[in-house]
Amino acid sequence: MAELEGTWTSKSNTVFTGPGFYDPVDELLIEPDLPGISYSFTSDGHYEEALYRVVPNAQNHSCPVASVTYQHGTYEILSNGSVVLTPIAVDGRQLLSDPCNGPADESTYTRYVQPTWFRDYQVYVDSYNGRYALQIYQFDGSMMQPLYLAYKPPLMLPTYALNPTDKASETSSSLTRRVKRSLENQYRTNAIRELSIDNYDVFWWVSVGCLASASAYMFLK
Repeated sequence: MAELEGTWTSKSNTVFTGPGFYDPVDELLIEPDLPGISYSFTSDGHYEEALYRVVPNAQNHSCPVASVTYQHGTYEILSNGSVVLTPIAVDGRQLLSDPCNGPADESTYTRYVQPTWFRDYQVYVDSYNGRYALQIYQFDGSMMQPLYLAYKPPLMLPTYALNPTDKASETSSSLTRRVKRSLENQYRTNAIRELSIDNYDVFWWVSVGCLASASAYMFLK
């Protein structure tokens, strides 16, 4: 579990788990700029997934099916290396747009529950950009798109049930206070954004500027 810990995102680098994807207070899914997927794992067995997928229609290119999906819950790594994700049933949400099989300007918002089994996974360092990468193999052995480490510790919403239907689990008022407090503190997270290849140019130019300023000071002195 230690090597899985963190927030992993696909190459589009626009989809991340956490409060920027799902607002549990208003039960609002926030559509990212580009399709992609993100998974977060804690070292003590909790996970969160944020999926924004667009599936083209081969017969009619104006009829793509788009879905925005949020789930979280617990995960377990089995002795054979496979990973089982068990979602909290009351919290899963999906926004589905299928313009050619429904109103073109409307999407369907529903509860969503889908346990997941990954056959295997591999964590490695990408030789091209030097970032940690996660390769997941689905139940049939097919490879998912590689994911790259974006935050560690992971950027996630609280791991308890956010919208419980069982009154014995938590009162609505106390839950709202806890979730709102978490959202208010989203920018105070100790999650650290992993350095991407794009940031190196910024650091290079900053370094050049510092050296130039120092040289000019010495010359004038």
